[in-house]
Amino acid sequence: MRIASYNIRKSVGLDWRRDPNRIVDVLGELNADIVVLQEADKRIGSRAGTLPTERLAHQFGYNFADVSTRTDSHGWHGNAILYRDSLLISETQRVTLPSIEPRGAVSAVFNVPGLGALRIIGTHLALSGGTRAKQVEALKTHICKSTLPTIVAADFNEWQNNGRMVRGFGPEFEVIVPGRSFHSARPVAALDRFVLYSLAHSIGAGVHKSQLARKASDHLPVYVDIDVPASRSRAG
Repeated sequence: MRIASYNIRKSVGLDWRRDPNRIVDVLGELNADIVVLQEADKRIGSRAGTLPTERLAHQFGYNFADVSTRTDSHGWHGNAILYRDSLLISETQRVTLPSIEPRGAVSAVFNVPGLGALRIIGTHLALSGGTRAKQVEALKTHICKSTLPTIVAADFNEWQNNGRMVRGFGPEFEVIVPGRSFHSARPVAALDRFVLYSLAHSIGAGVHKSQLARKASDHLPVYVDIDVPASRSRAG
């Protein structure tokens, strides 16, 4: 089972054109079962989502988890979760995080054949290291209220490989660093990562580096593959 995380910069590419279909084409290349998006909505006005929902549904079988508070938005504070038709979703939630600017996390619980309940959390942490530390603590508190297997997929805005964010999660969490994903034209930082809780180890992770992905956003998408006992070989 593949989980992906992608900061799509409101569908604006390196050529400064807003091209939602280009982002969808990259998602098609990724072929993930669940995709966590950051900066999926515009920041002004109705905060409308930037992706073509009909094409996502008809061509790739993707739905948006219901986490938005605005009619036109894909998600909440720009964070959204796409999932395949074949997955059943049982619960969604918005998680407020401490911040001066609008930040938060979105959560969805899926019923995964062979694995059971799996919670996916998507977020985009603050630029300030001190604020990120508070947000990590809030995420930990929220996650540890239950024993649900959990994957946090996010743009953590953490430039150091062993920075405060990584240390803040603690030994009960597994931090996955797929590789350098920012800036897409010349990747120098691993800002996009995964954190696993109460879940078996991943079997692989990486950065999607296609020519299209290098132009579609300023971040490259990252992914982690999870071993699911009843379906060890991912379709596609």
